[in-house]
Amino acid sequence: MKECRGVPRCPATTVQSVGTVTVCRRIRRVNPAQELQASRVKEVGTERKEHVMERPAPPESQSIFIGVQGRFDAESWMQCFGTPMKTPHDKRVLLEVCIASVGDAQSAQAAGADRVELNAALALGGLTPSLGTLMEVKRTVNLPVIVMIRPRSGGFAYSAADFLVMQRDIDLALEHGADGIAFGILTDDGEIDVDCCRKIVQQAERSEVVFHRAFDVTPEPLGALEQLVDLGVKRLMTSGQEESAYNGVTLIAKLMKRAAGRIEILPAGGINRFTVGDVLARTGCDQVHASLRTRRPDSSVSARPHVTFGSTPKTMEDRYDATDALAVAELAALLK
Repeated sequence: MKECRGVPRCPATTVQSVGTVTVCRRIRRVNPAQELQASRVKEVGTERKEHVMERPAPPESQSIFIGVQGRFDAESWMQCFGTPMKTPHDKRVLLEVCIASVGDAQSAQAAGADRVELNAALALGGLTPSLGTLMEVKRTVNLPVIVMIRPRSGGFAYSAADFLVMQRDIDLALEHGADGIAFGILTDDGEIDVDCCRKIVQQAERSEVVFHRAFDVTPEPLGALEQLVDLGVKRLMTSGQEESAYNGVTLIAKLMKRAAGRIEILPAGGINRFTVGDVLARTGCDQVHASLRTRRPDSSVSARPHVTFGSTPKTMEDRYDATDALAVAELAALLK
């Protein structure tokens, strides 16, 4: 143990190295009305250090670890802090990772994900993936796969033709191994389209049916929740009708209380190692959905860098999004 001199005005008093990670922290027990302050320092070589401040507010009876710059196993955690590593509510939290390729699925599984949601075009919020992608994902990983059913970008009021495409995609996805589907259909007024949603739920039969974040634009969320319960939807994905689940924890907590076990609540939107502890502590949820993307290079277009293939704003053709295996592993380590 030694004094931390790596960051100006760092409130922590000591640092301790565990493997390649150096953690600098001061933690005090708090009640839900107070803040938990902690600082972390990661040494990069001998010079550069990163400093991160969090402010989750877990219940007094819990000990939650958030935002470490590196991955701890249980033994390393004990060495550093002298207490067992716990998840919120002292129970295991399921991690679902949003993916868009076979490589993403492999990375998610290797890093400790419990379930994946398969999409195409994540930059557009996620669209229905190709059948080939689904088949290869099912062949190469052993995780439950939820398939996004969304025929186009934009909102969620669909034409009759769009709805027929969704029904065809559901049949094909389930025939080729999908463990469930994620969908959302609204009326022009933003209400749950009960008639169309009922047909989808009936079509999916005993497979898992998830209503996605279309819910987050409904005008009366508690009423919409009751409609989804009545329809027999298994799980609701939501950010609490905010930009991120961190900002939407108040509504998510209300939904959890109102649901009372009749439907699962899956927080989504901006979930990462820095926000997950706060979201779980404030909502009581036992599962989370995270995207956790990174950028990878693709040099195949370097001969003509002025040529692009996407719409404005100008897309970067020399790189692409992929699942960040390290981010998944760090988040999974906190939840297990």
